[in-house]
Amino acid sequence: MALAYDPRSVDGETLDALLYDHLNSWGVSDTFYLDFVMGAENVLDVGCGTGTILSRARSEGHAGRLCGLDPDPAMLDQARESDAAEWLLAPAAEASWKGEFDLAIMSGNAFQCLLDDETTRASLAAIHRALVAGGRFVFDTRNPAMHEWRTWNPEDPFEIVDPLGEPMRIYQEAGEPDAHGVVALKARFEAGYWEQPLVASCGLRFISPEALDRHLTANGFTVEHRFGAWDETPFDPGNSRSIITVVRAV
Repeated sequence: MALAYDPRSVDGETLDALLYDHLNSWGVSDTFYLDFVMGAENVLDVGCGTGTILSRARSEGHAGRLCGLDPDPAMLDQARESDAAEWLLAPAAEASWKGEFDLAIMSGNAFQCLLDDETTRASLAAIHRALVAGGRFVFDTRNPAMHEWRTWNPEDPFEIVDPLGEPMRIYQEAGEPDAHGVVALKARFEAGYWEQPLVASCGLRFISPEALDRHLTANGFTVEHRFGAWDETPFDPGNSRSIITVVRAV
């Protein structure tokens, strides 16, 4: 996919989006979601990012309707380089479809960008409206019991070769969750062509399985499967890094 931005001339938030595919090559989680997408006729990808999953589905022969929704303009600009799907710039809570999709997905821990109960309720309600009766919603979020945010520290940077072929060093820093389970995450990017590092920041909410299920039930979903790994290993509250959930709209 062509670069929508030159990393030498963007701010930190845009750079974070630009580097997403560069830092996250296709993996087992993408294959997990792709299998669901290929088995459904009409698919909504909520928080589609750069559109990788829907673009791959189309290239592998998906002949139905594919629609990607994302609130990040820089991410969606990259998705729009492909005509594999309909692309809409909006947050999940503003999805206005009614009974049009057999499947909705929310991959890449995008669920953690729903930072409070109100946003979570509104987003789940919109996704439920978008699905046909009995439609599936598949998503993942990190398990708070594993305290993964403690591994994101500036003493452990990682080095990459950026899309221009230049060396770049990335530092991450995260605090402890606040009362709502939200972790403040900051990334600092250093490269030779900048005088000062670029900085991007965001919040990620870590929600317990119990709280998650309360939201799902309140918004008309019933849990069909819950996995703790992409090979469909059953979820273990004390040992699984991910909460991978398959629900149906009822």
